[in-house]
Parts: sequence; C-alpha cells; structure tokens
Amino acid sequence: MLSKLVLSGDVLEEPDAEDARTKKLSLTDPDARSMATSGKGTGIVGYNVQIAVDAEHHLVVAHEVTNVGADRSQLAAMGGKARDATGCEEVTVLADRGYYNGEEVLACEGKGVLPYVPKTQTSGNAKRGLFTVQDFIYDAENDRYACPAGEFLTKGKIRSDRRDDMDHYRNLTACLTCGLKPQCTTDKVKRQKRWEHEAVLDRMQARLDRMPEAMIIRRQTVEHPFGTLKAWMGSTHFLTKTLEKVKTEMSLHVLAYNMKRMINIFGVKPLMQAIAG
Repeated sequence: MLSKLVLSGDVLEEPDAEDARTKKLSLTDPDARSMATSGKGTGIVGYNVQIAVDAEHHLVVAHEVTNVGADRSQLAAMGGKARDATGCEEVTVLADRGYYNGEEVLACEGKGVLPYVPKTQTSGNAKRGLFTVQDFIYDAENDRYACPAGEFLTKGKIRSDRRDDMDHYRNLTACLTCGLKPQCTTDKVKRQKRWEHEAVLDRMQARLDRMPEAMIIRRQTVEHPFGTLKAWMGSTHFLTKTLEKVKTEMSLHVLAYNMKRMINIFGVKPLMQAIAG
C-alpha cells in the first residue's frame, strides 16, 4: 500500500513567558524552550508540535510534541511514525524546506518513507551575480561535474574538508584561463563539493521535479488542521505544563480534530456503528 502524507511542524505557545529582552525564558514550565519564528530576533516560548496529515482525508495520522526548536531532525522519525500508524508498506511524505537535512533523508532510505523536501537555498551566489550549484551538472556515469563553460570538474584524490564524507571537484587548468570565471568564483579555481550520499538527495530532487504541485498539496493539506487546532486552543496557549502533560493535551486535541473529521466524512450514525462494531 502507498499513502501520501503531509508533514509539518508549528510552534504552540506557553503563557507566562518573559519578553525578548529577557531572552524568552518560561517562568512556569521548565521544559518549554524558546522557538525561533519568522521574524529576525524573535521567538516564542513553547513547544514544537509535529503532525502528519493524510492528503486524501485530511486526518492527522501521527503527531508528536518536542521542545527542539528546529524541524530538521524530525523527518525520519515522523515519517516512520506515520508509516506505522497507517499500516502502509511505503508512505510518500511531503514536507517544507525546513525539514531539509541530508542525514534525515538518508535515514528514510529503504525504510518505507519516501520524502519530498525542497532544498534549502543557503548560498548567496545568485544575489552576487555568480553561478549557483544548479548551474553545475553532475555526470554520474563519469563522476564529474560539467560547468557552464563546458569544462569538467573532476574529483580530487583526497577529501580536503573538515568532514570526511565530502568530495571536492575542480579543474586546476581550465579555471585559470576561463572567460566566465568572474561569474563563477572569486577563488583561484572553482571547487564543487559533493556529499558521499548525494545520490539520495538527487533522487529526491528528481521526484520533486516530477511533482511540481507537491508544495501546493502540502500547504492545502496541513495548514488547515494547525489553524483549526490553534483556534480551538484560544490564543495558541497550552493549558498544561511540562512536556509529558503537554503531549497528553495535544493528543486530546488531535483526537477531537479527527473525530470531527470522521463525522464530516461518514456522518454521526455510521461512525457510531463503526465504533460499536
């Protein structure tokens, strides 16, 4: 069986938090942590709530509450939890670029979790008028990169990097006389890095290229449940304190949300009959 799921994380707040001038410390909950928000230098003291939503019925099939502020370490664990909850052999997981993490994508490989996560754009080359990573095409058959000038960058014999899993590709002769060098690099020669498991990320990007509507489906599917749950909670505050109690509170919210969804899908009487039977 194959199921399409949408994964997302959001920050839900604990009340009684000091403001940013005091570094966002919780006055009442020792487990709550400052969570980064979209505004620079801002943060909310609370918890990171993860949900996986079925794209067909919009049911929350798995959820988790954590006090880790970033989503980057959540992909494999939540994908596996959703796969187990649905009983599917393989699940397709759509997630935003906040989940992009090579190690997490690798952890999904062969585990029945097929992730679709857009790559994060961390390089400032485009704004500086320089070529980006996308302009260098990897040739898997010959293990080399083709550059915009039509030359090839080949792999160095040693991994000259702080990490021992990163290869460097370069062309020590063509770069020195290349007319496109001002658009390519400010260094003596262009060096293209490649992670030893980069093929896993290449396969994921190929899947994304074949599904251009993936992030539209993600937004339409997962943002509504979060908006509904926040509205129910009122001012986005949890009522309980400490991680374990907040997890219980969130489970009750998810249960209520799924019950209402099931009523909308089946109707009250058929749902009661299914529960009784």
